[in-house]
Amino acid sequence: MTLKLEPPITAPITILMIVAHADDIEFGAGGSAAVWAAAGAKVVYCIVTDGSAGSNKPGEDLAQLVKTREAEQIEAAAKVGVTDVRFLRYKDGMLEPTLALRRDITRLIRELKPHRVVIMDPRAVLMADDEHGFYYINHPDHRAASEASLHAVFPSAGTRPIFPELLDEGLEPHDVSELYLNMTDTPNIAVDISAVWEQKIESLLCHRSQVGEDVVPMIRGWDAATGKEAGVQYAETFQVMRFGAPPNGQVTDGAGAPSTE
Repeated sequence: MTLKLEPPITAPITILMIVAHADDIEFGAGGSAAVWAAAGAKVVYCIVTDGSAGSNKPGEDLAQLVKTREAEQIEAAAKVGVTDVRFLRYKDGMLEPTLALRRDITRLIRELKPHRVVIMDPRAVLMADDEHGFYYINHPDHRAASEASLHAVFPSAGTRPIFPELLDEGLEPHDVSELYLNMTDTPNIAVDISAVWEQKIESLLCHRSQVGEDVVPMIRGWDAATGKEAGVQYAETFQVMRFGAPPNGQVTDGAGAPSTE
């Protein structure tokens, strides 16, 4: 696919970013969150698991780790202008794309009515690049959270007979207009994060229980390589699907017509 730079947001849209773990957004999409929030979007984070598998230390106080990771995530979000962070607290390391999880995500989509939902690509299993070959087995929690989110976006969020109990809660169906897939082998949109890259790193380093300064060169290399491909200093990429017409002033495909990419 041809990689295009995303034009600036010009409408006050809501963007819901859904990931499995605290720190997932900061690694791959934290710069984009900063760009979108600075442009006036309402950005909301949803963290699906409780983070309790985030340590291999014998005798670790896992209940305290859950509290620590949530506090770190709230601090990290604030660094990029995000003040609304939702925690679903499913068991870390054992996540499955169950109907219960899909219902909880559907509930959130109907409550927030986001124009855009951002998830990891549920198709990503074995990650590879030209330099390293296959280098990473994607965490099953990532795929489970993404699969449940994908099907919350469609068909569940917009279909009245699915999860009728949500109607009893006063949550009417909502159709998401844009789906952004992060951590994908088939990106078509790049977000220029050059102006907020240091902000992204500050946000990532808030996850002190998980990362340290040693990750910065790796992230710099990733974002610089992506930026070179997109013609900017630093960038993050997504595969974008669009459904229906964009809101007033938010023409992102250059034509204003309904599109899927």
